[in-house]
Amino acid sequence: MNIAFLFIAEPYQCYHGLAVAFELRRVPGVRVAIYYNDPESVYHLERIRRAYGEAPFDYIRMKRNLFARVVERIRIFGFAKGSIYRSNEPDLLAYDAIFTVEDTAFRLFEGRPATARPKKIYLPHGAGDGTVGFSSRLRMFDFVLVPGPKSTQRMLQLEHIRADTYREIGLVKFETANRLSHASEPLFATDRPTVLYNAHKTRGLESWSSFIEPMLADFAAQDAYNLIVAPHVKLFRRRSAKTKADWQSRSTGNVLIDVGSDRSVDMSYTRAADIYVGDISSQVYEFLAEPRPCVFLNPHNIDWVDNPDFAHWHLGDVISHPQDLMPAIAAAPARHHLYRERQEARAAASLGDRSPGAAARAAEAIIAFLRR
Repeated sequence: MNIAFLFIAEPYQCYHGLAVAFELRRVPGVRVAIYYNDPESVYHLERIRRAYGEAPFDYIRMKRNLFARVVERIRIFGFAKGSIYRSNEPDLLAYDAIFTVEDTAFRLFEGRPATARPKKIYLPHGAGDGTVGFSSRLRMFDFVLVPGPKSTQRMLQLEHIRADTYREIGLVKFETANRLSHASEPLFATDRPTVLYNAHKTRGLESWSSFIEPMLADFAAQDAYNLIVAPHVKLFRRRSAKTKADWQSRSTGNVLIDVGSDRSVDMSYTRAADIYVGDISSQVYEFLAEPRPCVFLNPHNIDWVDNPDFAHWHLGDVISHPQDLMPAIAAAPARHHLYRERQEARAAASLGDRSPGAAARAAEAIIAFLRR
């Protein structure tokens, strides 16, 4: 049985799925191949492999035609994923199954009957509430590995999955984060309560453009808190090295700005912070593995209360204006009792089984599915 793992997007996705490959290749008769697109992925694949003490893989760079190469050089346009999938389809047809943490892989083998192509297996890279995680693209996959009952219920309700096409396994990223060695030195010289600002990049929902400058000014004017600014890595992924360096140079004694280091993708910051400030990133649930105060930012005045895409905004106070941020942060610890029980319930539903072995559960489910 031959299974190909595809990592077509940014390297942060490797942390969500690579550990499943380690478990699968221990199964007799199973061979696993790792395909990647972004050349920076190799560093992260190797970092994870070494943390698990696993034997090396021969990583395979995905083929890119001229169009994809040109788009890749013009970083602002991201990856030409559709073109890359088409370029690699002939090679991928040789496998029994394709494993991906990127739902754009629904495009693979379009027009081919299920009996004439590999099975497509999807593991979402996160456990968030946003509509992007519940797209009708899910219907194009043969099997879906779901983190917890929240996702299961919504996917079933939308009829994107069926009772025999999914398995709940928990969050693989948790055990990968546990394996990685984290720096023992403190993030800040002065021990203060630490706030994490974890901004997303989605247009029309993002808070960065409205909040970052007032936030930096507010934190510069006080000495009660430390601040970690660690936006989703995609926010700066296509920016120049100079732009990234300029932002990181604005770090101070009580403000750490990180636009893409290892610590921004391996849960170092969600574990180190005392208070979470964010908009729509699914990383809020990684933070809420241990219930703590949250403040959510709604600069676009979205009507969110009854919208399931913003269910996590019920887990802390929601503000719309930068001038309300510092008062909301100051009030968050005292107000946490209002949200703690709700946080525990929502985290349990989102993250599912948090016992060790999520990758092993995923591998077991995949083998059982493929052997039907």
